[in-house]
Amino acid sequence: MKKDSALNAAIARTLKLPCWSGKVTATPLGGGITNINLKVQDGGRAYVARIGADIPVHGVMRWNELAVSRAAHAAGISPQVRYHEPGAMVIAFIDGRAYGEEDVRNNLPRIIDLVKKVHRHVAEHLRGPVLAFWAFQVLRNYAARLREDGSPHVARLGELLATAERLEEAAGAVKIVLTHNDLLAANILDDGKRLWLIDWEYGGFNTPLFDLGGLATNNGLDEAGEIAMLEQYFEGDAGPVWRPYQAMKCASLLRETMWSMTAEIHSELDFDYGAYTAENLARLHAALRDFANA
Repeated sequence: MKKDSALNAAIARTLKLPCWSGKVTATPLGGGITNINLKVQDGGRAYVARIGADIPVHGVMRWNELAVSRAAHAAGISPQVRYHEPGAMVIAFIDGRAYGEEDVRNNLPRIIDLVKKVHRHVAEHLRGPVLAFWAFQVLRNYAARLREDGSPHVARLGELLATAERLEEAAGAVKIVLTHNDLLAANILDDGKRLWLIDWEYGGFNTPLFDLGGLATNNGLDEAGEIAMLEQYFEGDAGPVWRPYQAMKCASLLRETMWSMTAEIHSELDFDYGAYTAENLARLHAALRDFANA
């Protein structure tokens, strides 16, 4: 009932937004585990309405998402924002398909070109303040909240934070760029001619190695794929960045794991966060074994 109630409320709100030109229809879109996404038909044009308030426990601030979304559109990477108000954003609908993990692996050179474009050009178009996204501070904050809220994972937190400290030290000094910070396959769209990157909830300044690590872990890249990715991105030998990259790859998985632990308590969306936590813990342990040998 909670799922149906939230969806119905989102549809009702979307239909009342003042940006439409006439009678509109709104239907649910797949994806979205921090908000509700709806496809809206307004006459002959289609849009996506993203309905969701700030989520302080995850550091999601919609004003930040709006600023980065606008900059990403100006850089030619993301669809245009048509309208926004607190808790609602309307963007152009991309007539294409969302990637799966295999699609990412099969189109990796194209995706790396897109990621490089994000890192090099989105910040040029930013206006106003934008958040930083330093994974290790995110992890410390998650741990504090999980303890305060009586998470069933409290017993794991000491070990996870000790791991985070080792990873932060291994990451060393970093270059800071504007990063996406949530490179799941479903956030990459292919319209048959070009790729688009959507969902900028976690966009902010960070090391590019976090995006690259997230791209690898979220999409099942093997070591050969990782090396090819790094060589293309850095236009040279992957050796000098291999260990800090491995550290940030583990940090990306650790962040996704603790994100899910937090969502188990706080999210009202209909999604199996417990299973998602277990999946990411398994990926984290495998990545930590690789890191130990890096």
